[in-house]
Amino acid sequence: MTSNVEKYVRPSASAGQDAPEPDDKLHEECGVFGVWAPGRDVARITYFGLRALQHRGQDSAGIAVGDGKTVLVRKDLGLVTQVFTDADLSAMPGKVACGHCRYGTAGAKGWESAQPHLSMINDVIIALAHNGTLVNFDSLRHELIEMGIPFRSNTDSEVAAKLIGYFTQRGHRLRTGIAHTMRMLEGGYAMVLVRENALYAFRDPHGIRPLVLGKLDDGAGWVVASETCALDIAGATYVREVAPGEIIRISDDGFRSEMGCRPRTPANCIFEHVYFSRPDSVKDGSSIYLVRHNMGRRLAQETPVDADLVISVPDSGTPAAEGFAEESGIPYGTGLIKNRYVARTFIAPTQELREMGVRLKLNALADVVRGKRLVMVDDSIVRGTTSAQIVRLLKEAGATEVHVRSASPMVTWPCFYGIDTADQDQLIAANMTLEEIRDHIGADSVGFLSLEGLMACVPEGVGYCKACFNGEYPVAIPRTFYEEKFLPGYEPNNLNPVSAESKMNLEDVLNLEEKEN
Repeated sequence: MTSNVEKYVRPSASAGQDAPEPDDKLHEECGVFGVWAPGRDVARITYFGLRALQHRGQDSAGIAVGDGKTVLVRKDLGLVTQVFTDADLSAMPGKVACGHCRYGTAGAKGWESAQPHLSMINDVIIALAHNGTLVNFDSLRHELIEMGIPFRSNTDSEVAAKLIGYFTQRGHRLRTGIAHTMRMLEGGYAMVLVRENALYAFRDPHGIRPLVLGKLDDGAGWVVASETCALDIAGATYVREVAPGEIIRISDDGFRSEMGCRPRTPANCIFEHVYFSRPDSVKDGSSIYLVRHNMGRRLAQETPVDADLVISVPDSGTPAAEGFAEESGIPYGTGLIKNRYVARTFIAPTQELREMGVRLKLNALADVVRGKRLVMVDDSIVRGTTSAQIVRLLKEAGATEVHVRSASPMVTWPCFYGIDTADQDQLIAANMTLEEIRDHIGADSVGFLSLEGLMACVPEGVGYCKACFNGEYPVAIPRTFYEEKFLPGYEPNNLNPVSAESKMNLEDVLNLEEKEN
C-alpha cells in the first residue's frame, strides 16, 4: 500500500467542493491534540486522540510528526478514519506530533484550510494546529503582505504561523516568536505547534478556547488536547488546564512553562458545558455530564409541564433530559433512535435529501410515543430547523403533544471566537418571540433555561464568555469584522479594549520587547 504522507509540499486535493448546509447546532471549528513521547508511536497516539475529538470537527483532519530531523504531515478532507490509513501512520515515526480535526466554516474551504498548517522559519519546518478565531487577522495579514511575506490561503491560522516565523527570525528563539505573536493576536485561540524536536502549546489570555495538559501513565511523555476525553484514550492522566496566556514547551530538555502574554479577564466559552465537550470530559474540575444533568433539573424547575414522558434529542440532549425527568417525576424514555452511521459528506445534498432532512439521522419509536404527551429535551435551539423536523416526526408517529425544552438559554448573538454561528438573522431567538418560536417549530409549548439557571449549574469561580446569550464580548470585535452580522438595533458590548500591542506594527512590538528587557 502506498502512503500519502507529505512533506512541505501541497498534494493534489479535492479543493472547492461544497460543504453541507449548516444544521441546527453550533459547531466549534476544531479540536487539537499534541503529544511528546520519544520511543512511542506518536502518530497513532495522535490518531486515537483525534478520534476522541471527532465531535469537534468532521470536515478535515491532519497529523504532523517531528522525527528529530524534519516534520512530516498528512492531512485531507474527511473524517479521521477516512483520512488516515495504517500505511500513513506507519510511515510517520517520530518523537513528537500534533493533530487537528476541523469543522469547515464559510470562507475557508478546501485542502488549504485543513490543518496542521505547515510553515518554514529559515530551514526549520513548523506545523501549527489552531482552534479558535483571530478577530484581527485581516489587518495582521495585510501588514505581513505589505512586508513581502507570501500567503497560500486566507486563514487566520496561516497568519499566526507567519507571525511566529517573523518574530522567531528576529528573536532567534521559537518561544520568543510565539510570545511576541501572542501579544499581537486578538480573539480566542488554543494552539499546538511542533517542530522536528519539540512540542509547544499556548492559549489566548482570556482562556476562551479550551486546552488541557496530561501526562502519559508510564511517565514516557506529555499530552495536550482540547478535552480530557482525548487524554483518556491516549492513556494520559489529567494534570491541569493550560493557563490563559501560558506557553508550554516540551523537548529533550524537559518540560518548561512561561507566560507568553499577560492573562486577562477569564472568559471560558460556556458552550463547552452546554454542547461542545463530550459528556465524559471534565472541565474546570466538574463532570460535563453532571453539569448537563443539573441543567436539566433546573430546566424542569423553570419550565414545568404536564406530560407523560420525557425524551431526549440524542445524544447531546440526553443528560439534560435525564435530569429533567428526575426533577419533574415524569418517566424518562427513548423516543428517538439515532443512526450513528450518518457522517458528514462533501457532496452537496439534492433537494430530495434536503426534504428528508432529519430522517437521515433520527427515527421515532412509534410504539413508545404513540398517544403520549412528550417533553422533548435538546441541548440548545439555534436556527430552529431541526427542532421543527423532529416535532413533526414525533407527531406523525402518534404523539398527541410535543413540549420542546432547551437546556440552554436563547442564542441571540453571533460568536466571533471560533464557533460557526451564522449571521444574527439566522438565529431564531433573535428574530422571534417565545410564542412565535413555538408556532414556527410546531410545538405545543417551548421553554428555555434562563441564563441565571445556567450559571447556577456550571462550576463557580470561573469566568465565562456568555456573548452568544447576552452580547457582552470579552474581546473587542473590530467593526470591519462584524459588519452586517447584526440585526438592526443590536450593538455588541465590548467588555475589554484590545491590547495596546495588537495595535502596534510588528517592528514596534520588537522594540517594545527590547525596552522591557
